[in-house]
Amino acid sequence: MGLFDRLKHGWNAFMGRDPTFTRGLGYGNSYKPDRPKLQTRNERSIINAIYTRISVDVAAITIEHAKLDENGRYQEPINSGLNSCLTLSANIDQTHRAFIQDIVFSMLDEGDVAVVPTDATFNPTISASYDIQSMRVGKILEWYPQHIKVRLYNEKTGNKEDLVFPKKICAIITNPFYAIMNERNSTAQRLIRKLYLLDSVDEQSSSGKLDLIIQLPYTIKGKTRQEQAEKRRADLEMQLSGSKYGIGYIDGTERITQLNRSVENNLLKQIEYLTSMLYSQLGMPPSVFDGTADEATMLNYQNRTLEPIISAITDEMKRKFLTNNARTRQQSIVFFKDPFRLVPVGQMADIADKFTRNEILSSNEVRQIVGFKPSKDPKADELRNKNLNEKEGAEPSAAVPTEENEEQVE
Repeated sequence: MGLFDRLKHGWNAFMGRDPTFTRGLGYGNSYKPDRPKLQTRNERSIINAIYTRISVDVAAITIEHAKLDENGRYQEPINSGLNSCLTLSANIDQTHRAFIQDIVFSMLDEGDVAVVPTDATFNPTISASYDIQSMRVGKILEWYPQHIKVRLYNEKTGNKEDLVFPKKICAIITNPFYAIMNERNSTAQRLIRKLYLLDSVDEQSSSGKLDLIIQLPYTIKGKTRQEQAEKRRADLEMQLSGSKYGIGYIDGTERITQLNRSVENNLLKQIEYLTSMLYSQLGMPPSVFDGTADEATMLNYQNRTLEPIISAITDEMKRKFLTNNARTRQQSIVFFKDPFRLVPVGQMADIADKFTRNEILSSNEVRQIVGFKPSKDPKADELRNKNLNEKEGAEPSAAVPTEENEEQVE
């Protein structure tokens, strides 16, 4: 590009900007308004860590709008707006992984969540032949026979609005572990209540109160004596609060008893018991959090915890976002888990040899898993056993001996 073209078509972010440009951008907020918010009682508990861990792991699973063959096997991805939402960008604020994490995070906290198409090629309430361009996660406020009221973030105004949508155009995803995490007296809810009580006890013990009882040398049954006792208490409070080091004095006949000693209770033991029970019921041991879980433990965690959640998401999207005609034409929404993510580097060479030798993966496919660039050698894309030498220009097989040949030999 020449100098004249650069001056004509060039652009700089700091030049030619109107200082009053921000006035027409809409409502501003220092906090991201579409970020999912936990219930108040869940924000400071271990439940927040569990929700985050599960949602991040589910978001790492690949979801695609794909074409299947006649046997129901994956063939190729479909170039559609729905597939773009699931693999690239769900809306102007969220990538596809942030969108899936938002779904799982909100679903685990609330029990039910709605995925609503916000932009489509046709009106979903009128025509079933539409392609979704963007989607958002909404909180279900009210349930009706054929509709739901959803609190949805409006990216045009920057506010959350309460809208009513038909159920047939919204993917209503229910937590597969609803009985464990969202029921009124479930294990997770009992753990949340116990943690809330423990936080209350900790706040009371660290509030800075002395919790003292002053024993005066006279009885305080009369009104005059009570007034004298109140005056003595106020005087002692003034001594402690007004002193630089919190030092006061009392009379030799007075006696002070301190009450803020630790009281033995089984609250912590109950929390530990409920935590271990919740881990076992969800199929996710504590080693998943600290990164010390072995391959068998992670496989059990993926099959018992992550697979039911991702299946609930894909099945509901397949049911609501794909028409019957699209499903008969072998369209579906599928997910893929990376089986090599948990494989140590020392075992990768042996696995790569077995997969290529048994003609399951080509060399370039293995290089892509490892993170290397594909080779330009055409043989790297061939699905064959590289350990066997390929015969070039093989001679035709020998002729079958006949009676005439045998006579000539004789």
